[in-house]
Amino acid sequence: MQLELYKNRTWMHDINPSFKLLGMVLLFFGILFIHNVNIMLNLTGILMLVYLLMTGQTYKLKLFLLIPFIFLFFTSSISMVLFGKGETTWLEFGLINVSEESFYRGIHLGLRSLAFAFCGLIFALTTQPVYLFYSLMQQWKLPPKFAYSFMAGIRLLPLILEEFLTLRKALIVRGVEQKGNLLKKVYFYSIPLLSQSIRRAHRIAVAMEAKRFSNQKNRTFYYELGYSRMDLWFVLLIFLMIALSLYLGMRLPYVPVTDVRYSG
Repeated sequence: MQLELYKNRTWMHDINPSFKLLGMVLLFFGILFIHNVNIMLNLTGILMLVYLLMTGQTYKLKLFLLIPFIFLFFTSSISMVLFGKGETTWLEFGLINVSEESFYRGIHLGLRSLAFAFCGLIFALTTQPVYLFYSLMQQWKLPPKFAYSFMAGIRLLPLILEEFLTLRKALIVRGVEQKGNLLKKVYFYSIPLLSQSIRRAHRIAVAMEAKRFSNQKNRTFYYELGYSRMDLWFVLLIFLMIALSLYLGMRLPYVPVTDVRYSG
């Protein structure tokens, strides 16, 4: 059963998809230049609140989606904390060398990973792929042959999963699933799935060519997308997040470190 990710709509669902993509990409690159762990902590916390309160999904689903990124936070942080370089040593045991500088760098790296995760999750949970490609064609003049090809490819993913489950049940019935090593199982699954995917992709390509999807001019669209006041609210939200993070990080710092590159 497919997840109805876009059933509970919020105002962020009404933002122009391509404009939202541009805003998230700019925010993504802006995070790369934040080296103050206090500012990064504030921005990550605000992004988490936006993710939890404004994406319109159930909290169960949102917390479930956070599990791999929390694991990424700990793994990226612990590698820098335990094996980073620093002058103020807190703990030294064999190859493990925990210093004040490595600790703050590790926390900063983990927070940056979480901030990237929240940006991606917010965009994914509030943007339907079909609307995104329609917006790219209408606002950013993306050639239709590329946009519709991507949409067709996305539609194939659940079909491939369904075929995989059907094939697995058929192999279990025939007793093939329990036999052979891993390489044989890969062979049993890969050949049928690959051949079916090639046939389906060829049929889709022929259908798209027959319906003149390669035509660049005078196309009409089922969905007409444009800009609205929600785009302005989105810009204000990004500026508010950055301004609040900078203000609190500089005026009310949690730790005395202002730049993890030169901490200590």
